[in-house]
Amino acid sequence: MCTHYGDGRPANLRELVSRRGFLKAGAAAAVLGTAGTVGAPTAIAAPSSAPREQRSQRSQRNQHRVPRDAVSIQLYTMRDLMDADLDATFAGLAAIGYRKVEQAGFHGRTAREFKAALDAHRLHATSGHHSTYPYEESRWRKMIEDAYLLGQRYMVEPLPAFIATGLASPLVPPSLAWGRYAEDLNKAAEQARIFGIEVGYHNHNPEFLPLPDDPSRTGYDILLAETDPDLVHFELDIHWAWRAGQDPVELLQAHPTRFRQFHVKDMDENGDITAPGTGVIDFARVFQAATDLGIAEYTIEQDNAGQNAMETARLGFDLLSTIRW
Repeated sequence: MCTHYGDGRPANLRELVSRRGFLKAGAAAAVLGTAGTVGAPTAIAAPSSAPREQRSQRSQRNQHRVPRDAVSIQLYTMRDLMDADLDATFAGLAAIGYRKVEQAGFHGRTAREFKAALDAHRLHATSGHHSTYPYEESRWRKMIEDAYLLGQRYMVEPLPAFIATGLASPLVPPSLAWGRYAEDLNKAAEQARIFGIEVGYHNHNPEFLPLPDDPSRTGYDILLAETDPDLVHFELDIHWAWRAGQDPVELLQAHPTRFRQFHVKDMDENGDITAPGTGVIDFARVFQAATDLGIAEYTIEQDNAGQNAMETARLGFDLLSTIRW
């Protein structure tokens, strides 16, 4: 599940659109504590801003599409509707065409009850967001058992609480805190692997802040370096990567074996989350870079969908069903 961790953006993103069609913003960080946000959001502008020859080349490349069985939606998007009527929400998702979902909690039900509600509409929770922090084996084991009951393939950490809430001990240097957390992810993944479940890490934007005690590195750098590639993968939230000034394509190219899942979340010209397919992010460019990287799930999410969540679900499904690269 995703929430907004701070605010930092240029006054007018439209002014940053270059001739190549990218929203270019400086990546200098405004370090506002461990839960701050990187100074300027960056995103890809609308494809129409690309030169004619680039658009022509793209039209000739349209040989790839998102596999039908890789389409999913993060249920955090649907949380308001689920609280009001879980069954009707699942019925609506199924009617749109979804078969996979990523859960972010059971909404007052047990894992078994939640699975029964999904089963009634032929929905399958193949992934879920679970907090591994602070790591405690018996607590984590219960989460694994719930995920196994649901039939999940993935358990993904959405953001450790010490970053989201600033709970890190002031006596522990940030680089050491991230290193210890990487160790915890490895431990959690070892336990989950016994059940045939893979552990992943989902980014927001604070992970990309330079560390106060080692400005040459970020928390994300440490996770990539110190988690075991055979145990821990990464779920790339495309919006939050851009928001942190990171080009998702460059991340994919630099670490081609580490990413297994996408969060397909759009951005408006002000850097805010918007409905999928209505913003400035060029998803085709990102998906093209990942064509041969084995991305297993393309998961729609809009944190701020509210009561319009079913429309978000429809727009997202249409986007993933029709996009070509």
